Amino acid sequence: MRHFKSTVCGLVAIAGVLAGTSAQADKRTQLSQNDLSIPGWEEVQMRVDLDPGHIAANHRHPGEEVIYVVEGTIEYDVEGKPPATLKAGDVLFVPKGVVHSAKNVGKTNAAEIGTYVVPKGQPLVEWVK
Repeated sequence: MRHFKSTVCGLVAIAGVLAGTSAQADKRTQLSQNDLSIPGWEEVQMRVDLDPGHIAANHRHPGEEVIYVVEGTIEYDVEGKPPATLKAGDVLFVPKGVVHSAKNVGKTNAAEIGTYVVPKGQPLVEWVK
């Protein structure tokens, strides 16, 4: 229970920082969190809804992220790659520690399912300027 509370507090803090990156906010809904068969690792899955024009600023994760766009159009800037614009049904893989950002470039809500494979006990996000 203690680990769950600290994770929830961390996710709330992340949402607060993201909300400050533009006039619009995003909505984060945690879908799952489970220990993996690899000792010390877990998966965290979240739905992230982005208002039009909202930017999730540069950040990185202590493990891999698999992104599945469920609605709208999102432009991703991933370090070392040209910007990629994804629509519903598209998938993006972000390797461990790679800096990336996301922006809703459409005129309607955009949403993604982010699945993170990360070490337990580490912050899910590190913000990068």
